[in-house]
Amino acid sequence: MFRCDALTLDLTHQGLEAAMAGQRIGYVRVRTLDQNERRQLEDQVLDRVFTDKASGRDTVRPQLAELLRFARDGDTVVVHSMDRLARNLDDLRALVQGLTRRGVRVEFVKESLVSPARIRRWST
Repeated sequence: MFRCDALTLDLTHQGLEAAMAGQRIGYVRVRTLDQNERRQLEDQVLDRVFTDKASGRDTVRPQLAELLRFARDGDTVVVHSMDRLARNLDDLRALVQGLTRRGVRVEFVKESLVSPARIRRWST
């Protein structure tokens, strides 16, 4: 523990690990304006959320592009389910591999899956 006036910094292994951990970034996609995007990640603690109101038929979505630019090594991207990120396996694989190559973990809440930060290759 390090204390300087009113600032206390925990330099134990756990404290250092928490301080170095990246952000938890949410991604939400709803198809129509009347869908409730809040329920997708309502129980998650997130630093930032990117929301697209668009079809998932392709990966050309403004907020997805912004998320891909924003995510950094050590971050975790949290998505309600795989189909919210991509509607086909090729797009899903490309997005997850692109993120994990950069050291970004991907967490799918509904499926209870978390990718490791670095995936060499997803096999089919």
